[in-house]
Amino acid sequence: MSSTSEADAESILRTVTPSLDPKRHKGQAGKIAVIGGCREYTGAPYFAAISALKIGADLSHVFCTKDAAPVIKSYSPELIVHPVLEESYSISQLSEEDQRTVQDKVLGEVDKWMERFDCLVIGPGLGRDPFLLECVSKIMLLAKKSNVPFVVDGDGLFLVTNSIDLVNSYPLAVLTPNVNEYKRLVQKVLNCEVDEQNAEDQLRSLAKQIGGVTILRKGKSDLISNGETVKSVSIYGSPRRCGGQGDILSGSVAVFLSWAQQLRSGPESPSETPAILGCIAASGLLRKAASLAFTKHKRSTLTSDIIECLGKSLEDICPAS
Repeated sequence: MSSTSEADAESILRTVTPSLDPKRHKGQAGKIAVIGGCREYTGAPYFAAISALKIGADLSHVFCTKDAAPVIKSYSPELIVHPVLEESYSISQLSEEDQRTVQDKVLGEVDKWMERFDCLVIGPGLGRDPFLLECVSKIMLLAKKSNVPFVVDGDGLFLVTNSIDLVNSYPLAVLTPNVNEYKRLVQKVLNCEVDEQNAEDQLRSLAKQIGGVTILRKGKSDLISNGETVKSVSIYGSPRRCGGQGDILSGSVAVFLSWAQQLRSGPESPSETPAILGCIAASGLLRKAASLAFTKHKRSTLTSDIIECLGKSLEDICPAS
């Protein structure tokens, strides 16, 4: 039984973050897509997508419902927003055959972009509409078919918990559950309650039981496992628990995972998987940015303040020049 080791997040950030090379062209530093955003929830997909850009991805897309698109577009002109997802209310008058036609159209719109993406973030602001979730489950199958990694958060975890086969044995899947989402996963997969006394072993068992997916269990210390190794990230942090920090994390994992994958083709390939490296780097950076934001804003710290500290926090560890 292997023990948990504290990851050297700063060292991994320096290893994974690419240098700013004038010879590189647009897109080589990462193309990320967020699948989420509906009538009720527009902030979460924005936070995930803009965080990816702030860290250093070149392009950040959001695939959302038609109602959410104008709102998300209004937050920032930096994001490429695709108003292609549909909710049940908008197709409830259609026949089953016509509903299938709508679903095929949604899948076609996403699939034509799929191979351009280095990583997806599935779930921020997704909601729990049945038709929307069914479409997203099929988008996940398309991603797997194209070997595109994905990070699952928020309502994406609700979908996965009820359909574990969507991620089972897919090594490029990362799940980022909070305390309640983790509890539901443990109950569903391991058929027991969360065991805080043996947290590391239980996390390892959970990841192994889902076929070696990588799980980042968020908490006072973030615990990360793919069923083999268990790493923890305990540095920095902030006592402020404003909503939206998980969305920063999911967008950050997507960027660092995609950068870590580029290292695999290089001469000095790290021993850890890109998913493990991506989780450690993202966790460390978010904690550093949250700590920096809290020193400035104290109780009034918001997610947008933390996002504004991402660049400075990464620059302190990996100077651009």
